[in-house]
Amino acid sequence: MTSAWAQTPSAPPVTPLPATKPPATPTPLGVDAPHIALLLPVDSSTFRRHGEALRDGFLAASKIPDPPKLLIRVYPVGEDAKQAVVAYKQAAETGARLVIGPLLRAAAAAVAAGDISVPTLLLNAPKGALPNKPDLYAISLQIETEAQQAAQLAYQEGRRSAYTIVGESQLLRRANCVFIEEFVKLGGKHAGEFLFNTSPAELTRLRQAVETRTAEMAFLSLTTQQARAVRTTLEPLALYAVSQAYGGDVSPAAVVDLAGIRVFDMPWLLQRDHPAVMIYPRAASAGDLDLERLYALGIDAWRIGQALLARHTEIVLDGVTGKLTLGRDRQFAREPVSARLGTTLPDAPVGPVPAPVTPTPDKPPAIIKPAPPKPPTDKPATRKPAATRSY
Repeated sequence: MTSAWAQTPSAPPVTPLPATKPPATPTPLGVDAPHIALLLPVDSSTFRRHGEALRDGFLAASKIPDPPKLLIRVYPVGEDAKQAVVAYKQAAETGARLVIGPLLRAAAAAVAAGDISVPTLLLNAPKGALPNKPDLYAISLQIETEAQQAAQLAYQEGRRSAYTIVGESQLLRRANCVFIEEFVKLGGKHAGEFLFNTSPAELTRLRQAVETRTAEMAFLSLTTQQARAVRTTLEPLALYAVSQAYGGDVSPAAVVDLAGIRVFDMPWLLQRDHPAVMIYPRAASAGDLDLERLYALGIDAWRIGQALLARHTEIVLDGVTGKLTLGRDRQFAREPVSARLGTTLPDAPVGPVPAPVTPTPDKPPAIIKPAPPKPPTDKPATRKPAATRSY
């Protein structure tokens, strides 16, 4: 049977298209397909492990209870702002229904400033307010949140005057400033600040300050080793500390060294035996707390992403990084949990750390490398990464 078009006598002749050579680099199979795009620094010499930890947490969560219906693709995005914008555009143009990332602040800020065409969850909060774009959201693991909650809980528990002991890193100094600001705003008194120093003279000065009973408590913006070094000097003050003071070690020696300190961190680390935490496999990087925190962020990023795909306007999650609540500014407020370290105390972490289980995806996610942008005429200044929690 012939077609109606072929029976029409006035039909113009069909001219075949000229032969064309195949492209030198063929389009990867399945690029134009609905997918979830992860913009992570998986090819960065400095932040590769950070990006991989977050990716692994995201993939682990995506399989519970069932494998994802959308493909998951990883786009390597480090600190380069132009690279981030190019990767975002490529993801959107090739079928991304949801974008998670970037993780590093400069890249996140660049994406936030550009065109947002699909639901996008930044994994770091740009400085200042989030741009007013309906599909743009942000979540981060800022240490300032822990310091703020420490001030609030201390005040609720009746503490009205506080010393602060602070380490020298920028991260710890930021946390210390936020604690002081929040505690004073609530009505508390900042009785004095001590820079961490273990010289006999400085420890004596700290002990004398404690004995004056000018303060009822001390806030420790310190690392684990630093907190161990000064804890006995601060007795009998009530002690509160940021997550950096928690070493993740539940051995008897660690418990003795840190006993009585109330730390603020995520359920993933402080409530390992909680049913909502135990359903997920442990990270392959168990023991490196910064990487474990990013792995946990990957888990919560998956859960938030599913809510964004469903176009939920009110989102409250009991996440493994803390209670997450979507604010009017489209940033997720994170409420950490607290625990007073010491096995004899009721709110201490319970039991040994479970053996790590490495998530093994059936098929590794595709890694899509965007076309490199044209080199700028002016060479950008080299940025030196921070030493602690630099993401």
